[in-house]
Amino acid sequence: MSELKAKNGNVYVSAIFDCFDLMPLGLAIEDNMKASICCHTIENARKAYPDIKGCIIHSDRGSQYTSIEYRAKLQKYGIIQSMNSAGGRCHDNARCESMWARMKEELFFSRGDRSENYTMAEPKTIIWRCYMSYWANRRICTANAGLPPAVKRKQYYQRAGIAA
Repeated sequence: MSELKAKNGNVYVSAIFDCFDLMPLGLAIEDNMKASICCHTIENARKAYPDIKGCIIHSDRGSQYTSIEYRAKLQKYGIIQSMNSAGGRCHDNARCESMWARMKEELFFSRGDRSENYTMAEPKTIIWRCYMSYWANRRICTANAGLPPAVKRKQYYQRAGIAA
């Protein structure tokens, strides 16, 4: 989860990224960081990928991810929770933290712009479009040999179909 400041409050972003191709599977953007934002992220991932059952979702040890509400949502959809057994292992979440930093830099900071210049509704739209359109379909990703996540995913399924 990440936070952006806006003119009239804070905006919180929760996302699930596939470690295979960095595709954003689920995204929720709200004005609070309660467990419900993480549950909405799971629900959005489930809507986009109905066969998500059995996947492993890793998170930090924040109260949102240890809540009864969140764990019930994971159990409902058959998702396996992965979490450090002890705190202080920041490298486990490094990939996601890096993606948050890139998003903020590319959307706001590199343009000399600040998220504080926008109302809460504006960053929600900007972030949604960034991840669900640009990031997934057009952004060059070095972890994918220079391919956007959706292109790598499409190539994988095409090769899998040939192999089958």
